Amino acid sequence: MPATAFSAEQHTEDGDTVLTLHGDINRAAQAGLTSAHDDAKQGSGRLLLDFSDVAYINSTGIALIVQILADCRTTGREVAAYGLTDHYREIFSITRLSDFMTIYADEAAALTTP
Repeated sequence: MPATAFSAEQHTEDGDTVLTLHGDINRAAQAGLTSAHDDAKQGSGRLLLDFSDVAYINSTGIALIVQILADCRTTGREVAAYGLTDHYREIFSITRLSDFMTIYADEAAALTTP
């Protein structure tokens, strides 16, 4: 199965910065994800990661997400995620990523919960 190219879009909702992620999160996504996160650092509210259009995350992708969490932790910025498939919700639980970010079922839940 060929990889789906990564891309990201950023917008602000109620003071939170939303990074909408598309494609596979793997080694090839590193530059794009790092760039998107660097742009998102300008925001002041929570960083919301929208995984609704992400079908594949490998171990390198998990490491990239850990880097974002570590960076946000040093600046005191809260991170939350939504749109994860059941499989990746379980992976985030097993890898303990969910210990460091709030996981919501969808965008509406993420935006209505402060």
